[in-house]
Amino acid sequence: MTISLECRECKKAFEPIFKYVCDDCFGPLDVKYDFPVVNKNTFTNREHTYWRYFELLPIQNKANIVSINAGMTPLIKAEKLGEKLGLNNLYIKNDSVNPTFSFKDRPAGIAISKAKEFGLSAVGCASTGNLAAATAAHAAKGGLPCYVFAPSDIEHAKIVQALSYGAEFIAVDGTYDDSNRIAAQIGDSKGIGIVNINMRSYYVEGSKTLAFEVAEQLGWQVPDQLIIPVGSGAMLNAICKGFEELQTISLLNDVSKMHIVAAQPTGCAPIVDAFKKKSNDVVPVENPNTIAKSLAIGDPGDGRYVLKRLKQYNGHAEESNNKEILDAILLLAKTEGVFTEPAGGVAVAVLKKMVEDGHIDKNDTTICYVTGNGLKATESLMEVLPKPQVMQPDIAKISVRIR
Repeated sequence: MTISLECRECKKAFEPIFKYVCDDCFGPLDVKYDFPVVNKNTFTNREHTYWRYFELLPIQNKANIVSINAGMTPLIKAEKLGEKLGLNNLYIKNDSVNPTFSFKDRPAGIAISKAKEFGLSAVGCASTGNLAAATAAHAAKGGLPCYVFAPSDIEHAKIVQALSYGAEFIAVDGTYDDSNRIAAQIGDSKGIGIVNINMRSYYVEGSKTLAFEVAEQLGWQVPDQLIIPVGSGAMLNAICKGFEELQTISLLNDVSKMHIVAAQPTGCAPIVDAFKKKSNDVVPVENPNTIAKSLAIGDPGDGRYVLKRLKQYNGHAEESNNKEILDAILLLAKTEGVFTEPAGGVAVAVLKKMVEDGHIDKNDTTICYVTGNGLKATESLMEVLPKPQVMQPDIAKISVRIR
């Protein structure tokens, strides 16, 4: 297999080097492949990680793979939640069970592996929390120093995770966008592989495995509806790319029938705002205000490309407020036993709205992406949960009501 880089805007081609912006038009660079011949049996009986799709990923030498066994997460037939919402074919793609408990293990693993292939001496990331943990864990496994730039107000559990893996944590007194700017400047000046900035062309390829796995888990069928939580927009764009590549190599039939739904939280929903105004311009949110901190990216790097994807796939964009997010977290937990962080709550809440508004038919094969674990963000949920009552260890004093 051979790969190259291609500008998303002007289509200029580049060698697959440590580069992420076009010299001519400053557009983002995407990985392009000369795919080998594969079929549905190619991936049978392989390891249960996203590296089972090695031929479709941008690492050219398997010796450079840095793996913590992420991927091939469950695709759950959500019968009880589907019954509550009025859907017969609802599935939850549960990435909360990855090794660092979010989907970020996918892009981080690809980026760290590519950094190793490039011979870089250090890596890092700008993060709202989940990527910090994923990058730090893969860097630890790969033996690379790791530098994390993140807003100082992210959830404590996510800071603890990154520090535990040995990362140097730079807590920025500002927003994610401030952290991103600082990380970009330091990465470029020091030659550090900042996975979601100067390694971004390769990094985003990890997220397309969310398409590969869903397709394989559905028996190589194309789903009708995809509900995707959106921060920067990179994951949504990558998932679309993944399905398209499966069609290119004849593993899927016509993917154009899919409908894509972009889910954002109220308080940081610039893509939803643009979609509803029928505008091609995504106006940044200067001060995001939402409990879904992992989606609190006020200036989404792939925002306008998400808008293009929504047009391409006859999609929708919708937001959910804090109460709706918390209600959705509890609804998912109580029906399917899946505990998600607020980003997954955003997806479930928006799914509910899409059904109520008639955008999803009850028989549509619907995939709702749950991207992170609820144990990473318990602070906001504690406020709405009942407080346990302390009782004496005396059976005569304890009453248990059977409901």
